[in-house]
Amino acid sequence: MSEIAERLQAVRARIAAAAEKSGRPPSAVTLLAVTKTMPVARIQEALAAGARLFGENRIQEAREKIPQILGAAWHLVGHLQTNKAKQAVELFECIHSVDSVRLAQEVSRHAMAGGKRIRCLIEVNLGEEPQKSGAAADEVRQLCKVVRELPGVALEGLMTVPPFLPDPEATRPFFRRLRELRDRMVDEGGHALPELSMGMTNDFEVAIAEGATVVRIGTAIFGARPAGG
Repeated sequence: MSEIAERLQAVRARIAAAAEKSGRPPSAVTLLAVTKTMPVARIQEALAAGARLFGENRIQEAREKIPQILGAAWHLVGHLQTNKAKQAVELFECIHSVDSVRLAQEVSRHAMAGGKRIRCLIEVNLGEEPQKSGAAADEVRQLCKVVRELPGVALEGLMTVPPFLPDPEATRPFFRRLRELRDRMVDEGGHALPELSMGMTNDFEVAIAEGATVVRIGTAIFGARPAGG
């Protein structure tokens, strides 16, 4: 068994244990293997070990990798500039980082032009960090309302990247807030928002305890990123 296969197996076991501890079946949590800065050979190792769902942060990097990796599904988990919406629609089946009406409208326009229906999540900047993208919590209600009405777009839930804190437990309030925000949107809007994309290598077990349905794991599967990645 390769190193990546062993790492993947260990991550899956941790996901299953965390899900069961929170009273949910392991199948309730989807593993998204994040491939930012990782070479194609390492991604293919993960594919050979059974990973099928991958996440990329950057359009330019994704354009180079995706055609080389057959049999995989791809989600965009990084910030998306409006002028790159067309490329995102062409490359990905789900965009986790919709954070403005303008971006959502561009995704919709290009999806309709391409005869596609793109799954989307609204990214929420719960830490109010100026260096990070994401809608403010008080903008989510209106953004959900707009995105739901756009053709070619399927709004499926919310995503967040909390501040990095060495103690995983310290991130729990952010994950709880996202779940509570999602629940309010469902109660008020009457539409399902089944997905909560939250939790990464450092804190995914805490995220699962707070209701994560998608965890975005890179380092625990692929190892440390190259310097500057």
